Amino acid sequence: MGCTMSKSFSAEWNASNLFPKADEALWRQKAEAVLKGASFEKLVSTTYDGLRIEPIYEQLLEERPRALKHAPGPWTVMARVDHTDATQANALALEDLVGGASGLHLVFETSASSFGFGLPATPSALTTALDGVFIDLIKIVVEPGPAGVRVAQSLATLVAQRDLKPADMDISFGLDPFGLAALNGKAASADDLDAVATCVRDLKFLGFKGPFVVADGRLVHAAGGTEAQELALTLASALAMLRLLESKGMDINHARREIEFRLAADADEFLTLAKFRALRRLWTAVEHGCGLVAEPLRLHGETAWRMMTKRDPWVNMLRGTVATFSAGLGGADSVTVLPFTQPLGLPDAFARRIARNTQSVLLDESNLAKVEDPAAGAGGFETLTDALCQKAWEIFQGIEAEGGYAAAITSGHIQAEIGKAKAARARNIARRKDTLTGTSDYPNIHEAPVDVLAPRPAQSASAPNALSPHRDAESFEALRDLADAYRARTGHAPSVFLANLGPISAFTARTTFAKNFFEAGGIEALGNDGFASIAEMIEAYKSSGAALVCLCSSDSFYAENAVHSAEALDAAGARHIYLAGRPGELESALKTVGVADFIFAGCDVLDVLTKAHARLP
Repeated sequence: MGCTMSKSFSAEWNASNLFPKADEALWRQKAEAVLKGASFEKLVSTTYDGLRIEPIYEQLLEERPRALKHAPGPWTVMARVDHTDATQANALALEDLVGGASGLHLVFETSASSFGFGLPATPSALTTALDGVFIDLIKIVVEPGPAGVRVAQSLATLVAQRDLKPADMDISFGLDPFGLAALNGKAASADDLDAVATCVRDLKFLGFKGPFVVADGRLVHAAGGTEAQELALTLASALAMLRLLESKGMDINHARREIEFRLAADADEFLTLAKFRALRRLWTAVEHGCGLVAEPLRLHGETAWRMMTKRDPWVNMLRGTVATFSAGLGGADSVTVLPFTQPLGLPDAFARRIARNTQSVLLDESNLAKVEDPAAGAGGFETLTDALCQKAWEIFQGIEAEGGYAAAITSGHIQAEIGKAKAARARNIARRKDTLTGTSDYPNIHEAPVDVLAPRPAQSASAPNALSPHRDAESFEALRDLADAYRARTGHAPSVFLANLGPISAFTARTTFAKNFFEAGGIEALGNDGFASIAEMIEAYKSSGAALVCLCSSDSFYAENAVHSAEALDAAGARHIYLAGRPGELESALKTVGVADFIFAGCDVLDVLTKAHARLP
């Protein structure tokens, strides 16, 4: 056929000739060429802890410390049991177990994670909720809140009534006096601490293997804390618990085995995975400091309340998937996924099915649990894990220097530091530097409502000096609520008329930006295909019924037409005129003819939209 195969394969195909070995220097050279003179720092991001995340890392092949999971194999798929009616809670729990869950997360009313719902903290409610459940065959995570001792006693009684062996139970009792103190903004009382220590002693005497107490970082995350702050407060809480149990006569080697750790997992894949890995290394350092040989800790992860949104809640499915992925690969022993409708109310069977299937797909189809610590050796993850450990240890040492967890909470120092992180994040959210898909960006103002079993009740104000849970989307959601109230009052949505100048190619980019901008606040953007004349634009504006107007076009068309167009709109009675883009040299002339605000990437979107609502008739 005319083809001669005279040379060997290796001689004929030398891949190194086609693909020369790349190194960081070569990559950086190529990257700087693309940047065209811009600073290389443009490719570097910084976390709220001040940690640098470089655009590229080398593989780290040297042996590094690895604190592994408590037990090998897949993480336990947990399902929340939080219905206020114990009979309904039982029906949903049984459906979850049949549908793939391998554990139940019992959430009681008044706990920090109840979100307005939760089981009544009574023996009868517990008995009803677990009716027909083989509690000796599944893992149970308890979220008891202030009723921790009472719920633990009820569980012990239920086990005895069923003639089950306590040693066969896998129950994390969730006693957390220090976390409750942080939620209330004050130190735990001596009586509360004594009651917890006594309860632990009694449960151990009955034969339960625990863990009985928790060191919970989720509240720090929900209150706006950084990853390092969450890790440091979790460590400080665990050490405080260790000291408490030791002071009540328990051997420290046994006491450390009674602690379960709980962390929040959010949609930042890199930070969440590194955070879960970092906690194990940090606790190993604490164990060594206590003269102990390190043992694997128990780590439970829950998808973060702070990242969830009420608007376009379907996006919560994606957030939950990334968070679960990260927690699982980071070494969580069990994971609870908040159903995607949780911010709106009590999730129904569909939302619960999606929550448990999120985990089932990752475990059974993606096989994520087949590799132990898959991030090991990856330069980015290893470097970020190390950096988080160093920063968290620094904060932890500061807490210890202040007298420990209780002293730091009582003084308000920790709350103040978390408040700074929360405020910094809020500023970036307001400017959409931190984007909330479906809420601050790409909103769907015509979204259909989703079903919940009951709407979420209004939350009472938090106590002074307390760590108060919140969601990042709340500020933008408040604007959408204002838009809904406007619609209910007037019969139509608040709107802004987009005065598009020039051909479609000139205004499309800024029209898209303006639509996204205003609809993030629930103000409907009335679009069009442009106008042949200013007179035609004015006629369309008058017919729209909109009080607000936004000029949209390219800089070149602004130079020729923006001033005349704004002047005509002002004369036509426009209540408030915006211009999409930075005004440059035209700013003074535009303001003279009625343009009051300029919207552009990086401006304070929240402030502009809040004022826009105030200007609506």
